[in-house]
Amino acid sequence: MRLNRFIGDRRFYKTALSVALPIMIQNGITNFVGMLDNIMVGRVGTVEMTGVSIANTLLFVFSLAVFGAVSGAGIFGAQFYGKGDMDGVRHSFRFKLLECMAILALGLFIFLCFGKDLLALYLRGEGMQTNIDESLRFGESYLRLMLLGLPAFALSQCYAGTLRESGQTVVPMTAGLVAVGVNFVCNWILIFGKLGLPRLGSDGAAVATVISRFVEAGIVMIWSHCHPKQVPFFIGAWRSLRIPGKLARQILKRGTPLIFNETLWALGQALLIQCYSLRAYDVVSAMNIASTLGNACNVAFLAMGASIGILVGQLLGAGESEKAMDTDRKMIVFSEITCLLFGGIMAAVASVFPEIYNTEPEIRRLATRFILINAALMPVQAYANAAYFTLRSGGKTLITFLFDSVFTCVVVAPVAYLLSRYTSMPVVGLVLCCQSLELIKCVVGYLMIRSGVWMQTIVKEAY
Repeated sequence: MRLNRFIGDRRFYKTALSVALPIMIQNGITNFVGMLDNIMVGRVGTVEMTGVSIANTLLFVFSLAVFGAVSGAGIFGAQFYGKGDMDGVRHSFRFKLLECMAILALGLFIFLCFGKDLLALYLRGEGMQTNIDESLRFGESYLRLMLLGLPAFALSQCYAGTLRESGQTVVPMTAGLVAVGVNFVCNWILIFGKLGLPRLGSDGAAVATVISRFVEAGIVMIWSHCHPKQVPFFIGAWRSLRIPGKLARQILKRGTPLIFNETLWALGQALLIQCYSLRAYDVVSAMNIASTLGNACNVAFLAMGASIGILVGQLLGAGESEKAMDTDRKMIVFSEITCLLFGGIMAAVASVFPEIYNTEPEIRRLATRFILINAALMPVQAYANAAYFTLRSGGKTLITFLFDSVFTCVVVAPVAYLLSRYTSMPVVGLVLCCQSLELIKCVVGYLMIRSGVWMQTIVKEAY
């Protein structure tokens, strides 16, 4: 096999990085905001950190439901843009808004009515009852404050997703950078009670995050409506929320599996953490520390996957199937090389990063082991993620639904449930066993990409 089948030229990587780097930076910024909350709250104490961690696990389900809604319409947005159809991009944006409004209403109802009960599910492992009660109290207070920022989060995702689909990746990145600065300053002031303000602890972290989300949403929205030449599809976007019926049905047909996919996958991940937490109270805190570093490093393959969806989707929309296959193959190899680098960084700092937190030695020891597992399996996760976005770029959303969330809920979650409740396997072995199941997805993904079933144009006669 010729090397140039898998390695692109300078022009290829310039194009790929022009899309991937801003997404990587923006995702890194978003995760850095979460990292700031975790580290700063972790400096306050273990019970606060545990409560915040559990609340963020629940909010993660909401954020992925929004991501699924944006992504479903985004498949059409990317192909419409590649086709040069600005009306189509505008309709796709409106569809995102309507779906996100519905998800927001449902999310607020669930968190307001059942938030405390959901938090309590993660506090059933061995540990002091006083610590468990305190973590529940901190988590509930943090969750209720964070709900104030959900509308801004949903809006920013609708705008940022549409901007990225048109190649405007710098603006969402810039908005994220400003949001990080705001979050950091507000965290320092509100968590630790600086500049004469009261010390709010974990509640201060929630308020700071809410403020930063409104700042981020404001920047992307204002820029989008003040630059009609660069993004003409936003002209009159709010004048009406009408969407052609034929297009709406197509987006629902292909987009609904993505919403269910992201939501069920997040629920599956939440169930995994709940299974791990049954081993001991310390596990939740250790998983939180490991996932904080993991999320920061995972931006590499997540950005590469999103770039595959955009670049390959645009090529499919333009009818260039062979070029789409070639681009996809080279992007996947590029993603794997990038993740080997980031996985090495994770492994190198595995024993150092937990020392930042003001917590017990046993929690730091567990966190180090979890980080090493994440580092070793990062290339596996990268390939599975690239396969997911490849299949999605051609509108194969039902297949991605089966490939991603159904696999998590039908294979991974039951294995975790059985091992956590009917064996005495140590939690480190339990986590390694469950995460290694991703190898199965890699094999299936490879076979499906190789078959070429995903290469199709879905916007020829969309409306």
